[in-house]
Amino acid sequence: MAKQIDLIDETEELSEGHLHLVRNVLETAYDVKSVDAKTEVSVTFVDDLQIQELNRDYRNIDRATDVLSFALNEGEEETVHYDEAEGEAPELLGDIIISVQTAKAQAEEYGHTFERELGFLAVHGFLHLIGYDHQSEEEEIEMFELQEEILKQHDLKK
Repeated sequence: MAKQIDLIDETEELSEGHLHLVRNVLETAYDVKSVDAKTEVSVTFVDDLQIQELNRDYRNIDRATDVLSFALNEGEEETVHYDEAEGEAPELLGDIIISVQTAKAQAEEYGHTFERELGFLAVHGFLHLIGYDHQSEEEEIEMFELQEEILKQHDLKK
């Protein structure tokens, strides 16, 4: 069964190749973490102004950032209603929001490709959706090693 990954480019700056890469990297993340293929994730690509508004409204941080993750089932049991004739509804993991402007700037700053940065941010957001965090040094090491493992499978090395 194909993973349910919705990609929305509000910037209209990404090529089909960029979107294909993000989809492939996320499919690998699904596989590596054994996430049920029936779950759905949405990735929206925005500009710095849009992500700044979201960061301000949801995190009380009034500045642009590279990626935001909004887990839909975080910390609470949620009932999903669906039409039985349509079949089983997917479990909604959540939304990942990526700033294309910041991704481009960071790729240049870190000296790697824009494609690697897009892949990194998508995987980073996905791992947050399934419960990973980097509040402690130990958590950060675990999360970043996992990200690199996934990115290497797509030849997106540092």
